[in-house]
Amino acid sequence: MRGIVSYDAMETIRNTNEWMGATAKAMGSYPMFALIPHPAFHLLSAWGRVTERSFSRMVLKPDWELPPIIGDDGQDHVVYVEPVMRRAFGDLIHFRVARREPLPRKVLLVAPMSGHYATLMRSTVTSLLNDCELYVTDWHNARDIPVSEGKFDVEDYTQYLVDFIRHLGPDVNVIAVCQPAPLALAATAILAEEDPKAQPRTLTLIGGPVDPDAAATEVTDFGNRITMGELEHLAIQSVGFKYRGAGRMVYPGLAQLSSFISMNMETHSKAFINQIFAEARGTATEADKHNKFYDEYLAVMDMTAEFYLSTVERIFKNLEIAKNQFSVEGRPVDIGKITDVAVMTVEGANDDISAPGQCVAALDLCTGVPAEKKVQHLEPGAGHYGIFAGKSWRLNIRPLVLDFIDDNAALPDSVKPKRRRKPGGTEADCGLSDPLESGKMAV
Repeated sequence: MRGIVSYDAMETIRNTNEWMGATAKAMGSYPMFALIPHPAFHLLSAWGRVTERSFSRMVLKPDWELPPIIGDDGQDHVVYVEPVMRRAFGDLIHFRVARREPLPRKVLLVAPMSGHYATLMRSTVTSLLNDCELYVTDWHNARDIPVSEGKFDVEDYTQYLVDFIRHLGPDVNVIAVCQPAPLALAATAILAEEDPKAQPRTLTLIGGPVDPDAAATEVTDFGNRITMGELEHLAIQSVGFKYRGAGRMVYPGLAQLSSFISMNMETHSKAFINQIFAEARGTATEADKHNKFYDEYLAVMDMTAEFYLSTVERIFKNLEIAKNQFSVEGRPVDIGKITDVAVMTVEGANDDISAPGQCVAALDLCTGVPAEKKVQHLEPGAGHYGIFAGKSWRLNIRPLVLDFIDDNAALPDSVKPKRRRKPGGTEADCGLSDPLESGKMAV
């Protein structure tokens, strides 16, 4: 009962702040106050608008809202989000572009289950749609999954990936971003041993903790410092009575959001203060940079307790992937069994979530992959967010990833797409004009 009380208390605090914001917005906008030329009323209304919007976003799953794709014929092609495989804890979805023949470059984008919805990768999806037939893992909010559906831990997550990859066929190219990188590596190893014909053609790992001990960060320090008993006591709660998953043990999204914000409190505080003054001056807009980012950043989801705890214990503490000692349902997973899959790693030099060295460790684990099928890229000046959704991704990393996929495609050289970039190259204008590029936002 203690867990349920704590969970409902957090929801009550969130709901109260949303109500206070709505009340301040209404009071500050009262027509009579327009006769009093005092900036306090403008600030009250502005604070209310920012506060209500912020706290209301915390319980809403964002829509994909993908823009139409412009075809070679000049027509707009609407993008439809269609489930391909439905599972209790996550779906495999396909972004079907209307009136466009399926593209030969098939990509599965594995979204992280680390507190945010898959829509956090909206810009990544948008950037790939022009060139790829794109599929994404769409993980569900644990608070909405009834207890009767059972558990979901790192082994179940890995098996989901195995099933998704097998369903898409051997011509699929897997791109795993952040948290799923080690588990995508394990899923590929399972297919390599059990069903070699179903292996993906390429595997690209972006900023993932394959070997967390390779480079220390605040995340790895926390994982090593706290015991599993302390972590379970402090982080795990029972879903409250308001949701379908009532009674399920979870790491609540609101608790995760608190930890995200506390890591960079000064940056977030400054962003919200600036937005309040922008609202008061009348310069803020519905789709300005602040709203676009925080509408997504504040939308958090609960993680099943067993997934969160097993990730910390097995990936970060016991280093089962890094030591090639991972197992699924009692069956050892040997990453050395991967022989026919080309593997690429991407890291950001300023990544303070998965620091350089953690992801590239995957190449050493793939002892069966020939050296010519291994590629690594370290992006100068890029933080965690920038390597998959920022300027560094758009200008440098995306072209390199597409070239890597094309280089390993089963197509004659005469029909392969033209190379976009040279490995290791940089754009002259890839300076960090985007503040999110610096890696100071935890995702």
